[in-house]
Amino acid sequence: MIPIISNTEIAPNIFEMTVEHSRLASKAEPGHFVIAMAQEQGERIPLTIADFDRNRGTITLVITAIGTSTKKLVRLQAGQSLYALIGPLGHPSELGNFGTVIMVAGGVGTAPVYPIARALHDCGNTVISIQGARTANLLFWKDKLAAVSSEHIIMTDDGSEGRKGLVTEPLREKLEMSAAGLVFMIGPAVMMKFCAETVRPFGVRAVASLNSIMIDGTGMCGGCRVKIGSETKFTCVDGPEFDALAVDWDVLLSRQKMYCEEEKCSLAQYKPV
Repeated sequence: MIPIISNTEIAPNIFEMTVEHSRLASKAEPGHFVIAMAQEQGERIPLTIADFDRNRGTITLVITAIGTSTKKLVRLQAGQSLYALIGPLGHPSELGNFGTVIMVAGGVGTAPVYPIARALHDCGNTVISIQGARTANLLFWKDKLAAVSSEHIIMTDDGSEGRKGLVTEPLREKLEMSAAGLVFMIGPAVMMKFCAETVRPFGVRAVASLNSIMIDGTGMCGGCRVKIGSETKFTCVDGPEFDALAVDWDVLLSRQKMYCEEEKCSLAQYKPV
């Protein structure tokens, strides 16, 4: 059992959960993910590590309550426990001094972007962060991301905070203004697809995290297969980060729809206890 220290709703249906797990915290690196289970008979949920504190022995997860299993997870309160938390899994982010790094965070992608941006900032990079959401109340961790960024740009679809528009607009502007060594993107797959196409003409290296397509997180189910160039990869064991310019985004987007009917059936039967 993994003790839950806190669980707070930080935006509508988005929860920040901090748990105690000293061994996991001692090994966690930016880009890693974990498998969480709310109960013994529950589903295994892959979640990217949003933060970790080695001194306190804690791991922070940001969970969107969208399906049956994530709704069960976020109903757990401080003082209760997760049935299981396994990790760290996956390959950590590649860190180094790339000069200027542009971090694009879409929606709940802000959570996994944050520890990577912090580590790149600590490596001496100039970090430009572009944080986007549909509307202002879905923005979170603005201060945390700004604190590890030389420049922090907020975009909302409806203009309720920051600039009105898509994250691709300031991304293109920054690429036109100065040479970037790396672009990093995490968010909805369709957002990452268009960010990749925005970067492509500039010849800048781009990395995308495909964590949202993972299912069991071990490579056994095959649900997270992605086409990277001419190769088939498994997001959970080969990633979750890949060359954004080599990802076949149309195949990935179609795979994300595979279990829509099953998810609807599960939610229709879900009765919170």
